[in-house]
Amino acid sequence: MRPAPAAPDRAGARRVFDIDAIGAGLVFADSPGDLAAALGAGGPAGTAVVQAPPGTGKTTLVPPLLANLAVGAAGAGFAGHRGARPRVVVTQPRRVAARSAARRLAALDGSVLGDRVGYTVRGERNAGPNTLVEFVTPGILLRRLLDDPGLESTTAVILDEVHERGLETDLLLGMLAEVRQLRGDLTLVAMSATLDAPRFAALIGNHDGGGPAPVVDCPSALYPLETAWAPAAVPRLDGRGVARAFLDHVADTAAASHAKALARDPDIDALVFLPGTWEVDHVASRLRSRVPVGVEVLELHGQAGPAAQDRAVSGREPGGPARIIVSTALAESSLTVPGVRLVIDAGLSREPRRDANRGMSGLVTVSCSRASAEQRAGRAARQGPGKVVRCYDEKAFGAAPAHQTPEIAVAELSGAALLLACWGAPGGRGLALPDAPPRAAMDEAMEVLWELGAVDADGLATAPGKTLARIPAEPRLARALLDGAAVVGHRTAAEAVALVSGDQRAPGADLPRLLAALRTGRDPAARRWAEEARRMEAIARQEGSGVVLSEAVVRSPVAAPVAAADGVAFVVALAFPDRVARRVAGAGPERYLLSSGTQAGLPAGSPLTGHEWLAVAEVSRAQGRDAAGTGAVIRSAAPLSAEAAEEAARHLLTDAVEAQFSQGRVTARRERRLGAIVLSSTPVRATAAQGRAAVARALEAEGLGMIGWSTAADALRRRLALLHRELGDPWPDVSEPALLGRLDEWLAPELEALAGGAATQRIDLGEPLRRLLPWPEAARLGELAPERLDVPSGSRVGIDYPDVDDDGGRPVVAVKLQECLGWAETPRLVGGRVPVLFHLLSPARRPLAVTDDLASFWSGPYAQVRAEMRGRYPKHPWPEDPWTAPATARTKARM
Repeated sequence: MRPAPAAPDRAGARRVFDIDAIGAGLVFADSPGDLAAALGAGGPAGTAVVQAPPGTGKTTLVPPLLANLAVGAAGAGFAGHRGARPRVVVTQPRRVAARSAARRLAALDGSVLGDRVGYTVRGERNAGPNTLVEFVTPGILLRRLLDDPGLESTTAVILDEVHERGLETDLLLGMLAEVRQLRGDLTLVAMSATLDAPRFAALIGNHDGGGPAPVVDCPSALYPLETAWAPAAVPRLDGRGVARAFLDHVADTAAASHAKALARDPDIDALVFLPGTWEVDHVASRLRSRVPVGVEVLELHGQAGPAAQDRAVSGREPGGPARIIVSTALAESSLTVPGVRLVIDAGLSREPRRDANRGMSGLVTVSCSRASAEQRAGRAARQGPGKVVRCYDEKAFGAAPAHQTPEIAVAELSGAALLLACWGAPGGRGLALPDAPPRAAMDEAMEVLWELGAVDADGLATAPGKTLARIPAEPRLARALLDGAAVVGHRTAAEAVALVSGDQRAPGADLPRLLAALRTGRDPAARRWAEEARRMEAIARQEGSGVVLSEAVVRSPVAAPVAAADGVAFVVALAFPDRVARRVAGAGPERYLLSSGTQAGLPAGSPLTGHEWLAVAEVSRAQGRDAAGTGAVIRSAAPLSAEAAEEAARHLLTDAVEAQFSQGRVTARRERRLGAIVLSSTPVRATAAQGRAAVARALEAEGLGMIGWSTAADALRRRLALLHRELGDPWPDVSEPALLGRLDEWLAPELEALAGGAATQRIDLGEPLRRLLPWPEAARLGELAPERLDVPSGSRVGIDYPDVDDDGGRPVVAVKLQECLGWAETPRLVGGRVPVLFHLLSPARRPLAVTDDLASFWSGPYAQVRAEMRGRYPKHPWPEDPWTAPATARTKARM
C-alpha cells in the first residue's frame, strides 16, 4: 500500500499522518488537540506528560501527532533540527512492544513498515532515512545519547510506560532533561498509565523555567470487568520458586475458565499472566493437553523468537481458532492483544533484587503489586466486557504492595553506573532522576567499574570504560568478552556471554547442558541465543582485546593457556571472579564456597554435583534443600579446572602467613588463597611482628577481657575514666575502643610477652595503664580522684568509682552511718566538680540512706532512721543530736 499523501490538517499545517484515520475508534482520539496546545502553538518544542490508561490509544496516536507538529513547524522541506528530517523516537520497555507498536502504526498509516514508521531493537533494525516515527527500546536510546549527546537527528522523544519505573527509562528521564537545557527545540513527552503523572511533570519541566510540564489526561477506555477469585489449595511459592502444583492449578483454572467463556462467546481469547519463561512453558505444556481441539495455546515471553512474539500479539485471523496466550509481564501494559476478554492472573512478578551481604543479585519471584494486578485485569476489558480470574485470594491482593518497586532501588547498578560515568554524572550526581540510586548499591557498582578499569579516580569513564559501554551487556560480561576472546577465541567467548546474559534457565544449574541444547537448535530460545552470539562475536572482533586496565587493578592479562573444555567456564569466571567456587570438603558434594566468602549449594540432583571447581554465573538467596543448608543456591554454573579457576581470578590470588592467637598461644600457617578459598595451608613459625599482630587482632575481636582486669587495674581505670569525663584532655580516654586503638602506646611489652608464649593470667593491666598517665598532671591523681576518703571516725573508706561506660555515674562511699555523725559538708572530688554519693549503712552494713547532701540528711530523714534502728541495734550509738555526737566506728560499750 502506498503512503497516504501529505495533506493539510485542521490547522492548515502540512502533515504526513492522517490522525483522524489512525485514531478512529480510539479513546485518545479526542485528546490530540489538548496535547498540541500543551506543547505550544508555535511548534513541538515543549514538554508534556500524557496520562492515559492502557488501551486508550496513546501509544498509537501521540507519535504521529508529534511527527505532524514537527513537519508543520519545519515547513514544506521537512527540514527539522539543523536541517535534518524530523524524527520522533518512541521508547518501549520491551522489544516485542516496540515491534508491535511500529507494525500497528504502519498498518493504520497504510505505509510500509520501515519507511515512515520503523523500529530498532537489540540485534534488529527496520528503519531508514525516511523514517519519521521510530520505536526503540530504552537501551538503544541510551547508547545513542552516549554517541550523540545532543540527539541532533531527533526532533522529539516520547518515553512510554514511565510508570513501570524501569532503570533505563529512569536514566533517560534525567539525561533527556539535561539535553533539553542545551536544546530548547527538543520535544520531550512522558507517557504514564497511572496517576503518578505530576511527579514526572515536575522532573521534565519546561525548558524556560516555567514550572512543571503540563499534564494531558485521557479517561479510561475499560468496559465492565468482572473479577473472580480462584485461590489454590497449595502455596504459590516454595523453596525452589513457583510451586509446580500451583502452576498446575493456574493451567487447570485457565482451561476451565476459557471453556466456560467460549460456551458464551466463541470469539473470546484468554491471556494468562505468569512471572517467568519457565512458568510460561510449564503452564502452556499442561494447557495443550487439556484444551479441546481447535483451541491454540501460544507463548509470549522474551526468549521467544520475533515471529512467535508477533504472532501472539496479533489478533486472531478471521475464522481462526480460539487462543490462550500464556505470557510473562511483557503483556501487562505495553501491548494490546486483540481478542482478549478473559485474563487469568497468577499474581506473581519477577523483579530484580540485590543482596549486599552476600554480594548477590538477580531476579526473585514476588507478589505483583496491586497496580500491576489492575493493569493485567484491564487487558480483559479493552474491547468489550471482560473477566479476570485471580488465582489467589483477596487477602493476598490486599497485602501486596501498591506499586512495583522502582528497579533503581533494588537492582545491581554497575551497568547504570557505567552509563552515568560516560554521561559525565558519576553516581547520578546532578541528574534529576525520579529516585536517587541507593548509596551502598552505587558505591558497590563504582567499585566494580574501578576494578575493571572503566572509571578513573573522579568516577568518570576511562577510554576502556567507554569501550565497555558500547557493548550491550553488563560491564563485567563486556570485559569478559574482550578478555576471553583473546584466550578461548571470539566464538567461544561470544557464546558464553550470550548464554549468561540471556534469561534461559539452566537445567539443574548446568550451563554446559543448556549450551549443548542451544547449539542443537532444538531449544525454543536457540534462535535468539544464536543471533546474540553472532552479534557478540562481531563486537568482540571489532573492539578487539587491547583494552588497557586501570593502574588500580592487580589483574594482569592471561598468561597460561586454557583448555578447550574450560572455554565457556573460563569466560564466566572472567566475568565473575568473585563467584569462582570450590567444593567444601566434608560438607557434602552440593556445598560450595565462593571466592567472595559466600557459601552456596547446588540444586538437589544437579549434574554438577561433585565437581571440585565451578564458575558460577548466577547465585541467589534460597531456603530448603536446594540451598544445601547455606541460604543461597547456585542457579547456573559450569565446571572448570583448578588451573583455569586460578587463571581467571588470578588478581584474587594471595600467598601470605596467617598468624592467630588462640587459647593463649600464637600459631601461624602459610596460606595460598583465591579470595576466601584456601588453596594450601602449611604450619610455619610466626615472626615476632606477626605474633604481635595476631595478639592485637585477637584483642580487637574479643576485647581486653581476654586478658582480664585485676581489681586494682579496674579501680585505676574507673578513676581515669571519671577524670576524662569531667576534665577531658590530657586525661586519657580509657574506654574499650580507645584502648584497643592505642595498643602500641600502652601495651606493647605485654603484646610482646603474649606473642612469646606468656600466659594471659600473668599479665596485670594496671601497670600498662599507668603508661597513659599525663605528666605533670598525673601528680594530682590522688588529689583529684583519691582511692580512699577520710571520714570523721578516722577510718579511710574506699571510693567505688562508676563504670567506665557510665556517662552519669557518681563516685560512691559506702560507710556506717555512725562514722559520719556531725559531718555537715559533703566532700567533692575532681577539684570540687563531683559530689560523693554516700550510702549510709546499718551496723549490719545494709543501706539505710543514699544522699549527696549530708547536712540535709542530719536535719531531716535521720530522725526517722534513728527511731527505726535504735531498737534493732541497741549496742550502737543513735544519738538524738547527730551534730554534737562524736563519730565512731565502735559500739557504745567499746566507746
